[in-house]
Amino acid sequence: MAAEHHPHYPQLHHPEHRPATRQVVKAATAVTAGGSLLVLSALTLAGTIVALIIATPLLVIFSPVLVPAVITAGMLITGFMTSGGFGIAAVTVLSWIYRYMTGKHPPGADQLDQARLKLASKAREMKDRAEQFGHQHLTTTT
Repeated sequence: MAAEHHPHYPQLHHPEHRPATRQVVKAATAVTAGGSLLVLSALTLAGTIVALIIATPLLVIFSPVLVPAVITAGMLITGFMTSGGFGIAAVTVLSWIYRYMTGKHPPGADQLDQARLKLASKAREMKDRAEQFGHQHLTTTT
C-alpha cells in the first residue's frame, strides 16, 4: 500500500499499527505528566491551606508585636543599605577627584576637560556680547 512506500515510516511487520501506537504512547505520556502535575498542585494547595489555618491564630495573637517589628526591621535595613550606598559613592567620588587633581587621568577626565573648555568659551562669548551690547546701548543713549 501507500504506507509501505512512505519514506518517513520504516518497514515493520504491521506498518498500519505504527502511527496508532505512537499516538497512544504520546497520549499516555501527556496524561501521566498532566495528572502528576495536577496531583502536585492539589497537594500544594492543601498544604498552603493547612499552614494558613495553623498560622492565622498565631499571627492574630502576635500581630501587635510583629507589625511594628517588621516595620522597624524594614526601616533599619533600608537605612543601612542607603547609608552604605552613599558611603561607597562618596569614597568613589573622592578617589576620582584625588586621582584627577594629582594628574593620574581617571576615566571621564577627558570629557570633564572638554566640558570645562566649552563652558569657558561660552562664558567669554557671553562676556563679549554683553560688552558689545553695553557699548551699543551707551552710544545710542548719548
